[in-house]
Amino acid sequence: MENAFIVIVGQQAWDTDIGSNCKDIALEFSKRNRVLYVNSPLDRITLIRHKNDPKIRKRINIIKGKELGLVKLSENLWNFFPDCMVESINWIKSPRLFNFFNRYNNRKFAESIKRILNKLGVENFILFNDNEIFKAFYLKDFLKPELSLYYSRDFMIGVDYWKKHGTVLEPLLISKSDVCVANSGFLSAYCQQYNTHSYNVGQGCNLDIFNPEIERLRPADLSNIQGKIIGYVGALQSIRLDEAILLYIAQQQPDWTIVLVGQEDDTYKVSPLHTLKNVIFLGKKPLSDLPAYIQAFDVCINPQMVNEVTEGNYPRKIDEYLAMGKPVVATKTVTMQFFENYVYLAETKQNYIALIKECLLISDKGIALKRRNFALEHSWENSVEKIYEAIRLVY
Repeated sequence: MENAFIVIVGQQAWDTDIGSNCKDIALEFSKRNRVLYVNSPLDRITLIRHKNDPKIRKRINIIKGKELGLVKLSENLWNFFPDCMVESINWIKSPRLFNFFNRYNNRKFAESIKRILNKLGVENFILFNDNEIFKAFYLKDFLKPELSLYYSRDFMIGVDYWKKHGTVLEPLLISKSDVCVANSGFLSAYCQQYNTHSYNVGQGCNLDIFNPEIERLRPADLSNIQGKIIGYVGALQSIRLDEAILLYIAQQQPDWTIVLVGQEDDTYKVSPLHTLKNVIFLGKKPLSDLPAYIQAFDVCINPQMVNEVTEGNYPRKIDEYLAMGKPVVATKTVTMQFFENYVYLAETKQNYIALIKECLLISDKGIALKRRNFALEHSWENSVEKIYEAIRLVY
């Protein structure tokens, strides 16, 4: 697909501090098409809670007309800050009242997008919605795109915030979208229940820096560690990461050091893991530093909780581990079975120790290369090409 105009809406703004599938997709789209990446509109509760945040101040200045909301990022890519504020409505219990105000919010959001499309001289476009169930629910109705796509990259209604109204609204949104694409077989099957034009487009990853051939110094905060390092890189969130598995590994194998690289949620901040001498919390690190940490690990792990949120989750960290050629032990889920020929899958905490021990006994450059080559297949170019194929089937 070439020379189309694609409007992207979703949950994550361009100035987000975390990795974003949607931003990576936008960059890949923009190689052959023009793309308008629309940040989520500011809502009133966020303004009240974070009014002194520079990012929020910028949005207020744009709404007041003191700053321009359109930023050209490259020849074919624009980022747009909506010049409107929407109401915070998820606390509303009544579905009827929630839908009334949600339609009101969507109308304001749509009018803001229309104004910038008119300024850019755009009449025909494709609407790509990255898992935004509420604020983009009515955008197809108000904006009248040539084609609308819904992108499912996480089982959002497994999360309390989205569950209240999303269990009803997401199936409706999937149903009325022209095409649904998902980053795992689990999620595409979920979408298929409501829309026959639902396709698994896989996951893309940026793996250029995850190259084991690059010479790196061992991170200074790992320099004093003796013995084997069992490492995890990623957010430490209690809804996704099984604290019990980490505790069991650390307590049963005191000669191993468990290194956790990532930002902790409130549960992990008070975890008994902090009391164990062989568990090290290193906090969030810049993306550019992560390959050095992974390279220092003897075995990489991903001890996920098994629940409705994680069953369909595609953890990008697995590809990052594999791209570095590292042995990986991860919790067995529906989606993780995709990796079963390259990753050791554990079903119990006891499995974890047995499989980690097995990994520590194997040192084979040929296996490491196979892991890396498998991971490199999961590029954004390949994933977006599958999105184009899904569009061609209906457009």
